[in-house]
Amino acid sequence: MLFNSFEFLLFFPIVTILFFVLPHRFRWSMLLSASCFFYMYFIPVYILILFGTIIIDYFAGIYLEKTKDPKKKKFYLICSLIANIGVLAVFKYYNFFLDNINEASLALFDKATALKYLGIALPIGLSFHTFQAMSYTFEVYYGRHKAEKHFGIYALYVMFYPQLVAGPIERPQNILHQFHQKQFFDYQRLSSGLRMMIWGLFKKVVIADNLAGLVNIAYTSPDDHTGMTLLLTSYFFAFQIYCDFSGYSDMAIGAARVMGYDLMENFRTPYLAASIKEFWSRWHISLSTWFRDYLYIPLGGNRVGKTRWMLNLFLVFLISGIWHGANWTYVVWGALHGIFLMIAILKDDILERKSIQFFKNNKFIHWINVFITFQLACFAWIFFRANSIQDACSIIVKITGGEYSASSFINSVSVLADNPKNFSRTLFIMLMIGVFFIIDPFIDKIIKGRLILPKPYMKYALYSFIVASIVLFGFFGEVSFIYFQF
Repeated sequence: MLFNSFEFLLFFPIVTILFFVLPHRFRWSMLLSASCFFYMYFIPVYILILFGTIIIDYFAGIYLEKTKDPKKKKFYLICSLIANIGVLAVFKYYNFFLDNINEASLALFDKATALKYLGIALPIGLSFHTFQAMSYTFEVYYGRHKAEKHFGIYALYVMFYPQLVAGPIERPQNILHQFHQKQFFDYQRLSSGLRMMIWGLFKKVVIADNLAGLVNIAYTSPDDHTGMTLLLTSYFFAFQIYCDFSGYSDMAIGAARVMGYDLMENFRTPYLAASIKEFWSRWHISLSTWFRDYLYIPLGGNRVGKTRWMLNLFLVFLISGIWHGANWTYVVWGALHGIFLMIAILKDDILERKSIQFFKNNKFIHWINVFITFQLACFAWIFFRANSIQDACSIIVKITGGEYSASSFINSVSVLADNPKNFSRTLFIMLMIGVFFIIDPFIDKIIKGRLILPKPYMKYALYSFIVASIVLFGFFGEVSFIYFQF
């Protein structure tokens, strides 16, 4: 079920009303049932995959807590990891690996392997709930969290519908105890939660979904378009993916907040970051911290020599790329971010050795760094969005050799718009990006009532503008969220 669908418009108030009407002892079962229904709305049979891993991880957690023998504890942890990673490997990567094996076999032996492809769809949000389940077993294994004895509560931890299919990837320390606490109706939480959901919906249907059509035109057949068109749509994609994914996170956090639950922050104006390191402390925070805690730190983090430190960073981002999808374009995207970070380490080392302090505290240099960081992120997004590495390279070649002028800009907008009516709509969406960029840094404080606007009517004018934009310019073709495929 999509957050931007008519079905969810019915589902959300019904579930929320039932939640507050029912006694506390029945709420977990109602929420679990609603979450199952929410997930089964996509492909019902895949609920069995979740149940299978939930059962394994539930008992693994109990045995991990009870067992004192380090070897047995490691065995239970490995069993849990094999179950979770095994499901990912089969559904998400089997056909990808088979593709590459066949290509190598054809190149070496002029013959494909006898292995058969799996004709199965990828379960929605598989990587998200797999990583959330793994965070639980890791935390119990390291003794940082008690095993959850209530099977239903543990199942709800993995399947809580707001963040089931696209995060945030929660930790047991943050959410499990909240399911045990009795939540009371709170008008302020209801109000701020709904406002956050509306802001997320604005980002999704007004900006992301309208941009999606324009990006698809150019990226479906990049050889047919000019460098200006490809440059324009590459910037469009940067805002499309941000508004699409952060829009989902806002709606998920808002839906949970209405019921009294606090989910972790997942985005913090990443395009205002002054370095790639800072970018990853603001972008998909639940995933970046997951890799930090369960891969980067166990590898040694920055507590090792500089060469090993840079290798650790590169490896983490390479695996992050693989996590995102079974395509070499994602691997290159992850590798690029790893390379950016390694270059940043070398740059900082040179500045420190030369005792150059000017670059650290100068505001002008800060905004230059923000600009450069945004360009680097957009460059990497080309590989993330392109259908193949060949397409990505073709796009980069065309952009670097393109003609850039006012007339080429107008021609590109005309090509993307298709007709005069859509031309004005395209320009309006570009204006909306500017409006969004101004509002986004302050929206969380406005939603929570922490930022007092100069005039009271300005707050209501802003809400009215957002709602009117959704109604008048929202794309309601029920476009799936980009990160559902991961």
